Amino acid sequence: MVKVQVSTDELVAGRYRLLEGVHHEEGREGWHGQDVESERPVTLTRSRLPAHLREEAELRTAVRITRESEALGLVCPGRVSVVVDVVEDHDFLWTVTARPEGVPLSALLGHGPVDYVRAAHIGLGVLDILGAAHQEGITHGDLSPGQVWVSERGGVTVTGFGLMGASASPRVTAPSYASPEQARGEGGGPATDLWALGAIMYEMVEGRPAIRDRGGLEATFRAVQRLPIRAPLSAGPLSPAIQGLLRRDPVERVPESVVREALTRILKAELDDDSMPTEILPVFRDLDAPPAGRVWGKVPLSRPVLLGGALAVTVVCFAGLTAAGGLSERGTSASGPAPSPTVSAKPSPTPSASASSSVPQQAPSTSPSPSSSTSVSASPSPSHTVTQDPPTGFFRYTAPQGFSVELPRGWKPVRTENSADGSYRVTLGASGDPRTLVVTYSTQLTSDPVAVWREVDASLRGDSIAYERLGDIRAVTYQGYRGADMEWLSTNDGVRERTFGRGFLIGDHEGFSLRWTTPAADWDTAADQAALATFLRTFRGGSQ
Repeated sequence: MVKVQVSTDELVAGRYRLLEGVHHEEGREGWHGQDVESERPVTLTRSRLPAHLREEAELRTAVRITRESEALGLVCPGRVSVVVDVVEDHDFLWTVTARPEGVPLSALLGHGPVDYVRAAHIGLGVLDILGAAHQEGITHGDLSPGQVWVSERGGVTVTGFGLMGASASPRVTAPSYASPEQARGEGGGPATDLWALGAIMYEMVEGRPAIRDRGGLEATFRAVQRLPIRAPLSAGPLSPAIQGLLRRDPVERVPESVVREALTRILKAELDDDSMPTEILPVFRDLDAPPAGRVWGKVPLSRPVLLGGALAVTVVCFAGLTAAGGLSERGTSASGPAPSPTVSAKPSPTPSASASSSVPQQAPSTSPSPSSSTSVSASPSPSHTVTQDPPTGFFRYTAPQGFSVELPRGWKPVRTENSADGSYRVTLGASGDPRTLVVTYSTQLTSDPVAVWREVDASLRGDSIAYERLGDIRAVTYQGYRGADMEWLSTNDGVRERTFGRGFLIGDHEGFSLRWTTPAADWDTAADQAALATFLRTFRGGSQ
């Protein structure tokens, strides 16, 4: 690699002629050019040199970038622009590739937004390339619309592998597409590429970036970390996937497999000219929707982790599952003006914090009576079983997934989400009742629930939901299993809500969580406290 200084009127490295500018981003410019020695058309990209490449030996940088692109060229032939030359120009780096077919996505977006079907098609093409790279242990780390080329026939080519990768060096090109962890200088990984993909798809359908460039790296990085992202208005069924990708905590970001399924279903629905039932698409909380009920509940989500050069996609540990992130929070709780259930005078023993049960201190010793707001019959259906002695106003509900719990009469599943690995999340409630209970079962969990709650706490503090944790995160023993509790306040559609979350392990990597959310003003009512005590006392998991 030879150090050179060039202008657009000179040959780059004495060999490559610049013919036409094709894209421009902060810290990066691209041209169509020609190799004057072979007379072949090439594309040249001039990128600001990140710190970790400045510190590398010049030859090592060139070899690493070319080898990385060659490896991906073998895995994704014709879909990754293979680097044929690398040239250093003071604080910039030129990469020379065979000219990709089509135009950069940045040029396409200059003509306005595209419909969600085309965005899904392009997004799926990029995702396939990223997935192949991650399987090879390679992270792009620098993805932006200028690095995605789209042909007239719809083919997608990705350029730019090797500049950033998973380095902890701050990203210095196209900072508005940097992930929050990159903006904090923490480096990147597969989840970083997923954030960038979400930002690209957001811009495709909305015609504007999710985070606008603020005119400088630091200012843009602050915006990436702090500014709320408005929910897309023109994304149609693509919206849940986009919003799931644009989660600031990489642990909560949607994994490749779930996004691929969502995009594939959208395209299949378009081909079949049938409307795809929304309930079978992966669903994630809207960006602006307050995650009022965050409890170990993000079943379809997983943390992409680079392990030994290969991508291990795992279901999110307790942090993601506790944070209600990956699943839609809007519509998961039935809301309405109807009053909460009343309480009968008949007392029942308060469950004690023993090896088999631990409940919040506020739990009363009364049993609830039938709610005046419930109108649905408690008669058992094929998935409902009434026990001999449920509390007054409750019935025994046995879910198809295998768990059971005593619920207020009239309650039923209002949303069910499943993951391919057997994990699931079921939201239980009733029309006219603002309260919800969310049950989550996960098959790949971490081993320290208290530490994970701390991570969730830190994540929630960054969300614009008026979040406030109540008290300490508490280690508990529940039904003989290790678990943890956390309580917090948040605001949902103008209503202040309070959430109690309990998660517990039933094996090395599997466990359940319960999340009880109710209007904060009703938290101390005997009815709400009795309901929570009943849930904790009567819940049984299918694997227990």
